[in-house]
Amino acid sequence: MKAKYLIVTILLLGFVFTLLFSPAFVSALGQKEKSKKEEKAEEKIYIPKEVKSVLQQGLATRQGRQDIPFTIIKHLYLPARDGLHNIFFLKIKNSDLGFAPPVLAPKKQEKAKEKKEKEEAAPAAEAQTPPQLEAKFNVFLQFNSLGENAPPQVVREVYVPALLVTESSSYDPAKEEIYSIGYPTYSGKYLLAMAITSLDLKKIGTFYYEFSIPDARSFTKELDTTPIFFVKDMKQMSTPETIVELHKGFFTYSILQVAPNLNNIFSSGENLDIFLFVFGAQPNEQQRYQLETNYEIKKGEEVIIRFATATYESLLISQPLPMKQTVIIKSEKEGEKTESRDLAAGNYSLSIKIVDKVSGNSVTKSVDFEMK
Repeated sequence: MKAKYLIVTILLLGFVFTLLFSPAFVSALGQKEKSKKEEKAEEKIYIPKEVKSVLQQGLATRQGRQDIPFTIIKHLYLPARDGLHNIFFLKIKNSDLGFAPPVLAPKKQEKAKEKKEKEEAAPAAEAQTPPQLEAKFNVFLQFNSLGENAPPQVVREVYVPALLVTESSSYDPAKEEIYSIGYPTYSGKYLLAMAITSLDLKKIGTFYYEFSIPDARSFTKELDTTPIFFVKDMKQMSTPETIVELHKGFFTYSILQVAPNLNNIFSSGENLDIFLFVFGAQPNEQQRYQLETNYEIKKGEEVIIRFATATYESLLISQPLPMKQTVIIKSEKEGEKTESRDLAAGNYSLSIKIVDKVSGNSVTKSVDFEMK
């Protein structure tokens, strides 16, 4: 457990403003000012005209096309160079992605045919189920800036080729899986028009999602945080991801692979693993931060668990909070004693108060969760 958080506090904090801002991410954000000649030279077709036409048809009404049904269920953001790194979570049913046995290359097809003929010739041969299934499709992202009294303006287009592989033995066509796609943008208000298509573009599913992200540099007299979420699992990667990919069940950020708990439901014995970034804190003379943080678990207005005050010297906070409640037990024979118990089933809220000891500014956040 401790090793995992050393990764976050030492490695990630050391790299978050360097590796995350690798040339790939800088290129993705683009330069704010370019000459017309440069723009023309870099002009590429990221979204085919057939797909772009479908996206445009539903833009005004935000009505998606259901050839391949999917929904964007959540949006998170974390710091990136000159902006923020957006993470979008999608929910898609397996059967809608067209999972099927892999299509072999011509030479492999010939060998497979020969093998099949031999198996069919053998009297005891039995048909075998392919060990794996795969789904190949396209994902297109169109970022539209939203301004007051102005139609949406396309500011970025992204193409993401997707290949998913799953074991045949565990494949459930009716199951809905969670996927993520991450991409950086500058601060502002946006309309994301997303399309998922078959490789031949005959099936096109679309979805529209409005979101906004703040300007991190605007927090000069107050504190705020990125959306707080809980972590189920976190692993270190050898290098940061430099291309946009579709991931199942996790997202990547700098050198981390993070599986979030998106429904905020926990079982007895689990920790609340929070993850957030603080905006607006000021460094002291030694260029270090002093963020005094208090955590409380509440049931309604009643404080159930109050944790010891924690102080952080970094803006990125990753902290496990054990769901153990200390109960005082009184009896005539044994007198008074304390006992640690797992938090009982029910609905709760986590209250987080952060105070910047340098500027004196503070912020309080609350996140609801459920114990099963």
